[in-house]
Amino acid sequence: MTPETRKLSIQMASVWSACNKAPAGPKKNKALKHYLLAEKAQYEEDETMIYRELDAARQALV
Repeated sequence: MTPETRKLSIQMASVWSACNKAPAGPKKNKALKHYLLAEKAQYEEDETMIYRELDAARQALV
């Protein structure tokens, strides 16, 4: 596992944890939507989109 891949894995896990801990509601739903888009981008190996969606998920939870 390269350092970049490890960094992405840690960020994905962090956002997933934050989404799971968030109270139910529209913010959580929006964050989960962005997280799922980040997973899709990870499958497609689009790192730019992964970071963009993870940031959007974090912002949705604020």
